[in-house]
Amino acid sequence: MTRTARLKAHAKLNLGLRVLFKRPDGYHELRTVFQTISLADRLDISFTPAKATRVRIEGAPHIPDNLVEKAAVLAVEALRIQGDIGFTLKKNIPSGAGLGGGSSDAAAVLLALPVLAGKHLPDDQLAALAATLGSDVPFFLHGGTALGLGRGEELYPLPDLPRTKALLIAPEVHSSTAEAYRDLSQRLTSIPLQNKLFGFQQEIWRGAGVGLVNDFEEVVFARHPALAQLKKRLLRVGASVAAMTGSGSAVFGIFQDPLRFERAQNAFSSERTFAISFLNRSQYRSSWVRALKPHTKGNQWPPRSRYAR
Repeated sequence: MTRTARLKAHAKLNLGLRVLFKRPDGYHELRTVFQTISLADRLDISFTPAKATRVRIEGAPHIPDNLVEKAAVLAVEALRIQGDIGFTLKKNIPSGAGLGGGSSDAAAVLLALPVLAGKHLPDDQLAALAATLGSDVPFFLHGGTALGLGRGEELYPLPDLPRTKALLIAPEVHSSTAEAYRDLSQRLTSIPLQNKLFGFQQEIWRGAGVGLVNDFEEVVFARHPALAQLKKRLLRVGASVAAMTGSGSAVFGIFQDPLRFERAQNAFSSERTFAISFLNRSQYRSSWVRALKPHTKGNQWPPRSRYAR
């Protein structure tokens, strides 16, 4: 019997991102606040038990090292199942923009495939698989507002933020994460570590909308001056705060005044823009409950399959 579901894989913003130092394992120690937003990819998934596993992905342009396929392979191995697994992916989240689209798609597979297969993955195993796929993937197992430490995979829930409106601008500029880290590594000692930690703590206490510092902005804006201009324009048209997300290239502005928000949309009509809102943890999980309701039981999180024995 084939089981199907249509999922929304939501994007994220980084509400501040501080890079502290390069660790012995080669990764960088980070401090960030993740926030899920209304912008989302659409992922249709089907699972049919079979004697051999086959994974098919349709609807999206070819993406090297597609995380959807990787997540499916990891999941079937962990679940010890075999089946014909089909995906139809409609990409609405711009790639390479610091919005976590690929990571969100991968998390969607990890959450939904066990449900459709009638199996269950323990929370710790699910988190480990997510971390294997990428530093942002574990966040999308939870959603809402969360503090990210380490590589970003060490997560702590934060109080929900208001349903803030923001204008997201995703220009056709590719910001290389590897280049951004390489450029930034040369400057990490310019600001004392204690100052960075203190500044980040102050940002957390104040909440979103105040002093969203992203350490990548200086080096990415140096390579792509047009992104710096977008941030300045957002502030000029009335954004209470504007920042780049992740290592770029998307830039967003938060608006408290609906009239200013409307004017900003008109001001950036020639750019690739998205009117977005913050999605709290309850709203994020409710989206999953609705999508998987025919196949789940109870209100547990992560969703539990009604077919599990």
